[in-house]
Amino acid sequence: MRPGDDLAALLCHVAPPDLADEDVLSIAHKVVSKAEGRVRDLREVTPSPRAVELAAEHDKDPRAVQVILDESAQLLRAERGILISETHSGLVCANAGVDGSNVEDPETVVLLPEDPDASARALRARIAELAGKRPAVLISDTFGRAWRLGQTDVAIGAAGVRALDDWRGRRDYAGRELRATQDAVGDALAGAADLARAKDSRQPAVLIRGLDRFVTLEDGPGAAALRRPPEEDLFR
Repeated sequence: MRPGDDLAALLCHVAPPDLADEDVLSIAHKVVSKAEGRVRDLREVTPSPRAVELAAEHDKDPRAVQVILDESAQLLRAERGILISETHSGLVCANAGVDGSNVEDPETVVLLPEDPDASARALRARIAELAGKRPAVLISDTFGRAWRLGQTDVAIGAAGVRALDDWRGRRDYAGRELRATQDAVGDALAGAADLARAKDSRQPAVLIRGLDRFVTLEDGPGAAALRRPPEEDLFR
C-alpha cells in the first residue's frame, strides 16, 4: 500500500460478488494510514530536547519519541517504556498510535489516520460509488486495556455501524432496569476480525456478516461514541 492508492477500489476488487449493505468491513488502520500518506521517515525527524530527555528515560529512539509528541495533544503518562497520550483526534493510547511493526523499512513509522471516523465515512462512500453497495466500515487498531493483560483490536473509526449499543433504561430478562450496560459493539467487531485474520496474515480487511441489527443507513457518530469523556476517566 502506497500513499494515494485507492484503498476502496482494492477492497471492492477482493470483495465477494454478493457484498451487501448489511455487511461490515473491518479494516486494519495501517492500510488506511498508508493510503492517506500517514507515515513518517525517521531519517527526516529532528528530536527536540524534550524528546531526547524522554527517550533517555524510557530507552526509546528520540526520533520516534518526537513523532509521538507531534501526534499527541497531551502526554498523560510516561513509564515502563510506554508513553500514554491523547491524540489530536481524541484517542487515548500507547505512543499516540505511532507504530513501526509490519513496516518493511525500519526507519519508517506509521501514524494513525488524522480523523479515523472521517476516513471510515470516505471509504464507505467510495465503496458505494464503485460497488453500488454501502456496507458499514470499521477501522481498527490494537490497544491494551488498563485492567487486563494482552491486547485486542478496537474500533478507532466507524461509519454505518452502531459502535455503542446503549442498554441503559432497558430491562433484563428478570425485569430489572439496566443502569450501566453499554455494549462496545465496535470494539467487539474489531476484536473478532483481528482473530479471524491473525497478526501475520497480511490480510488487512475482514468481512463480517449476520449483525444487520447494528448496521445503519446513516454514517452515525462513528467510533467517537466509544471514547470515555475525561470527567469519567478514573485514570487521568
